[in-house]
Amino acid sequence: MLGVKSTCKDRWRQVLSEADRVKNKHLLTLEAAISTNQTREMEYNNLQLVIPEAIHNTYSEMQQKRLINVTEFLEIIQFRQRAVSWH
Repeated sequence: MLGVKSTCKDRWRQVLSEADRVKNKHLLTLEAAISTNQTREMEYNNLQLVIPEAIHNTYSEMQQKRLINVTEFLEIIQFRQRAVSWH
């Protein structure tokens, strides 16, 4: 599941309800420097942030360890598609 929000604020919670049956969710956003409390809550709810590499540096060092960029997200999808086609 990939949700897309240009800004997050509290709207990221919409992704949780839109895909309540999907365990691991992804959120692509262009918002820089989301608070540590929000990113911690996202992680707790199995929501992976997908952020363009160019704005990773607006996040704290600890937050950056949990971010993935768009290329990494696409690689995950390609891997999962190959795994499904092998079965």
